[in-house]
Amino acid sequence: MSREPALVHRYEPPAGAEGRTLLLLHGTGGNEDDLIPLGGMLLPGAGLLSPRGNVLEHGMPRFFRRLAEGVFDEADLRARTAELAGFIQWAAGAYGFDAARVVAAGFSNGANIAASLLLLAPGTLAGGILFRAMVPLVPRETPRLRDVRVFIGAGRTDPLVPAAEAERLAGMLRGAGAAVTLHWEGGGHQLTPGDVTAARAWLTSEGQ
Repeated sequence: MSREPALVHRYEPPAGAEGRTLLLLHGTGGNEDDLIPLGGMLLPGAGLLSPRGNVLEHGMPRFFRRLAEGVFDEADLRARTAELAGFIQWAAGAYGFDAARVVAAGFSNGANIAASLLLLAPGTLAGGILFRAMVPLVPRETPRLRDVRVFIGAGRTDPLVPAAEAERLAGMLRGAGAAVTLHWEGGGHQLTPGDVTAARAWLTSEGQ
């Protein structure tokens, strides 16, 4: 390894011929172990790269700072997004996976920084699974996401992410050229079996 990684993380190498890597991004209060089981359900055999957010909010790890519920510190978000993009490149070199075949799978805060990666660092991700995500920021320039597929898992009664916000994110990504699937569950902010089933089907369709 050429240098110390920017983020505490866990890496599980691929099992078998699956050449893709899932970047697993936890929600507020999670850690690098939380989404490992989810990754195995979403794409069995894929490599799993799971970092821990290095911002603490009342002792709970997050990927970037916020000023209030749903109000993000944009300067910090931009800096942390660049840091995460650099970490992915470092990990690809350290562990020998293809950086061009990384698909993010994030929940809540993790989904928000995955959306930020798509908007601010196009080319970093081949695709994204965004569970309970909102618009993280409005980029100064519209990214080119023509070859990127995105799955957004939204809850119709989510008290933290209104339905209109999920629609807004989908529209923003589509406006940048991404192929977006917006999947609705009847519940709130929690991840459901229906989310996982739909995301797995999406991920395995058309060789995403």
